[in-house]
Amino acid sequence: MFAMIAADGMSEDDWRLWRMFSTMNRQLARELDRQLQRDAGISSADYSVLIMLFEAPKRQLRTGELAELLAWEKSRVSHQIARMEARHLVERTECSEDGRGTWVALTAEGRRATLRAMRDHAAKLRELFFDVLDDDQRAALGGAAESVLERINPPACELVDQLDRQKESDVA
Repeated sequence: MFAMIAADGMSEDDWRLWRMFSTMNRQLARELDRQLQRDAGISSADYSVLIMLFEAPKRQLRTGELAELLAWEKSRVSHQIARMEARHLVERTECSEDGRGTWVALTAEGRRATLRAMRDHAAKLRELFFDVLDDDQRAALGGAAESVLERINPPACELVDQLDRQKESDVA
């Protein structure tokens, strides 16, 4: 049966797919957040920051880079960093290279918190997401994500590439 096209140009099937995707995303995020709170004592916002810093060259990023990578407003990053700094998970230092901006760096406690959270978080991701997808679904989802990101073309994608190149040159 053919779905009718709504006045907005989207079919009923399109809207249904969008609602399912959005609901899946929200529910998955909620379950992962609960797991992080329960098992590691950190929020998903904490984990997002910790992982970005953990994977960054020298375990530090400028505040603006962190905001871009997380797709957060700078004020949100600043408030989140202040809360995490009070718990000794991160520290801020002035950027000595140019005097502009601030580095956010992972502390030893932040590194321990990240490592504690990673194993359980990965297991929950596997249970709720990866284990329910077959290879074709994974490939389709990966291709869809890549296509959408190419259309949006967020600066974070370019920043990730830059950081990866910097990380590789630091290792060499």
